[in-house]
Amino acid sequence: MHHVELLLDPAADAGVRAEWARLAGAGLPSRADHRGASNRPHVTLTTSEGWPGADALADPVSALPVAGWLGAPVVLGRGPFVLARLVVVTRELLALQAGVAAAVGPLSSALVEPGRWVPHVTLGGRLTGEQVAEALAVVGPELGEVSFVGARHWDSVARLDEPLVPAHGGRGPRSVGG
Repeated sequence: MHHVELLLDPAADAGVRAEWARLAGAGLPSRADHRGASNRPHVTLTTSEGWPGADALADPVSALPVAGWLGAPVVLGRGPFVLARLVVVTRELLALQAGVAAAVGPLSSALVEPGRWVPHVTLGGRLTGEQVAEALAVVGPELGEVSFVGARHWDSVARLDEPLVPAHGGRGPRSVGG
């Protein structure tokens, strides 16, 4: 499965990681529990079974950086639940997502189709109803202004993390294992 993900500026990345740590410290499921080298705060723009190559995304991701806002926590799913931080959409963010979706298609899920996409940053997954209440008490109401400074391609089968726009002086493609 191929994912195209937005990466956060260093301050927002640190803020999300601090929330991951607070959840883990409270004994709750958290993205901090994921020890993979590719684990970092991100917003998934699209998912697809096929990959057209990074060059196909050069035009839509050239819009980066894009300003945004990390809003209130949101609970997704029907149980077990996912706790995430909602991303408040802007015209620029919606245009970026639609451009990436058009370049990558066909998309693997209706949930990432333009007009149905719910941008968010995952804080923790597989929470029970009781844990959701506890987790909401641990995370704050919102993180505020953010800049989406880069994008990456994540190939979950090949375990490849490929920068599409260097987020922080990025490097070339790298495999998670090496």
